[in-house]
Amino acid sequence: MNTEYLTLWNNNENLKIDKNKINIDLKFRTIELFAGAGGLALGVEKAGFNTIGLIEIDKNACDTLKLNRPNWNIINENIATISSKDLEKLFSIKKGELELLSGGAPCQAFSYAGKRLGLEDTRGTLFYHYALFLKKLQPKMFLFENVKGLVSHDNGKTHKTIIEVFKEEGYTIQEKLLNAWDYGVAQKRERLIIIGIRNDLVNKINFSFPIAHSYKPILRDILLDCPKSEGISYSKYKKNIFEFVPPGGYWRDIPENIAKEYMKSCWDMEGGRTGILRRLSLDEPSLTVLTSPSQKQTDRCHPIETRPFTIRENARCQSFPDEWEFSGSITEQYKQVGNAVPVNLAYEVALQIKEALEKI
Repeated sequence: MNTEYLTLWNNNENLKIDKNKINIDLKFRTIELFAGAGGLALGVEKAGFNTIGLIEIDKNACDTLKLNRPNWNIINENIATISSKDLEKLFSIKKGELELLSGGAPCQAFSYAGKRLGLEDTRGTLFYHYALFLKKLQPKMFLFENVKGLVSHDNGKTHKTIIEVFKEEGYTIQEKLLNAWDYGVAQKRERLIIIGIRNDLVNKINFSFPIAHSYKPILRDILLDCPKSEGISYSKYKKNIFEFVPPGGYWRDIPENIAKEYMKSCWDMEGGRTGILRRLSLDEPSLTVLTSPSQKQTDRCHPIETRPFTIRENARCQSFPDEWEFSGSITEQYKQVGNAVPVNLAYEVALQIKEALEKI
């Protein structure tokens, strides 16, 4: 694979940056948990961090990471297996020395047994192992990202518990909901970003969330010259119906009898059902890229051609460079891309973290 250049999308320009000239500062070390296909890790690397370890349980995602970054220390293990080990020995770093821990555990409800036990309340969840890494390594800062729904999950209890655990482990918290579209990503995708600063460094570290870009990219910026890649097709029946849908339109924009026949029981559902028979427009950003390109209630039809987006088109919507290849079946590749943190969003946040750490 030719990885001489990384293609990075920013402000309607196709920028080619020599990978060998990315300014990685070896003393700014990072470990990433739940690494997936590398969207967050790639953005953090581009900001200048030296990745000393990535943990991911999915073999296909690990194969993707190894394919693109054979020199990274990629650990294909259950996070529970790793968090129980001597992390200082495993990563050759002493407690308190790591600059950044990053990642985002899947959203899971916690079980409360009477008294609030802090970290122990989260035992049995994937978040517990993220918190255990914090406890054992005490990094100077951490980046925890998650879905927007974390704030309201389990009536807000999940979010509240996570913040309490972070504070109990010795961190001052800053959090903000960021939309990737504001940061050079041609996609509307909101992520909750939680930043932690170790309490003994609060007076030395001044972190600010990145400022939104003045230009917001649209699909016209990224689709028209997108390289060919694998993808799935619609059935003949669904394709014939989608031919009626104009760019930017959905089921309400086609003859009622055709829409009613296609939607069946969904026709009587409440709500706008705006995801059904949705065709995107070149003059808008993508809606949130999903793990499956063709679900009845969350369609994302190509603006010009009557088909779902290809894997590479979805990857561009996530601001992955064209040279970043994905491993596994087509289904697995779609899943990896859909689960990723947009590279450019990760870069913008990580750059602010690095600038804050440089002033210590």
